[in-house]
Amino acid sequence: MTDVTPAEAELSEGGLRLVDVGGFVRRNPTVLIGSALLLTILLIAVFAPVIAPGDPQALNPIKRLRPPSREYWFGTDMYGRDVFTRTIHGSRISLVVGSLVALVSVTFGLAIGLVGGYVRAIDGIIMRVMDGLMAIPDILLAIAMMALFRASVSNVVIAVTIPQVPRVVRLVRAVVLTIRERPFIEAAHSIGTRFRRVLTKHLLPNTIAPLIVQATYTGAAAVLTEAGLSFLGAGTPPNIPSWGNMMAEGRTFFQIAVWIILFPGMFLAVTVLAVNLLGDGLRDALDPRLRRRM
Repeated sequence: MTDVTPAEAELSEGGLRLVDVGGFVRRNPTVLIGSALLLTILLIAVFAPVIAPGDPQALNPIKRLRPPSREYWFGTDMYGRDVFTRTIHGSRISLVVGSLVALVSVTFGLAIGLVGGYVRAIDGIIMRVMDGLMAIPDILLAIAMMALFRASVSNVVIAVTIPQVPRVVRLVRAVVLTIRERPFIEAAHSIGTRFRRVLTKHLLPNTIAPLIVQATYTGAAAVLTEAGLSFLGAGTPPNIPSWGNMMAEGRTFFQIAVWIILFPGMFLAVTVLAVNLLGDGLRDALDPRLRRRM
């Protein structure tokens, strides 16, 4: 039996980690595909002023309703605005809304779900409130919220976040209910562990994996809801280029200028597809039952 030096051991462990990464990608190709698509959309949004340096609001009535060409890749709309420039800049709104809604809803839903699932005295009250919010369709609740405030990106984030919080709460609560009766939680109680430490050290780590998956679906739903609100005229202001606004403005000219709706719709579909692929792949990778079957 030969001795293994620490350097060789470290190299061996590094090789195993590389093998594990390669095996993970082979077992979960949807994670790679979704991540690549989402990264592409993210880079387009970040470098929008470089990719499309023109003003998305610049009017040119003489060149209205021009079809896609070498000068205007995605054509022009009814006001002569460049559809390519507006589509590229519109990606920023969708990604900002989707990211903020996912972050805020997961943060609040996690806090409420942890406390509600662990403290039985207030569990019933919290869940009845969450059930009441979930009984209202997302788009109707968002429209009602937007009707109370002026149109802005921040108000859209708030209006879309409220319907998403109950879903995160129910997920976290379900995880906490399955864990709070386990022996290691009872052992923590027996040695006098404080309430906050039980939540943060024992319950919170067990909710991370399902929360990551839920955050991806929440982000995809937020992007679609924001586009729906803008399409109905209850989302972002018309002066802000967003995919929903572009499709709403172009629906009147759909039969003679399909490109006004086609290209922002394609970008919207690819973005939602990328987030859903990433979520499906992460779900398969983080679910121990699915891992054992592979």
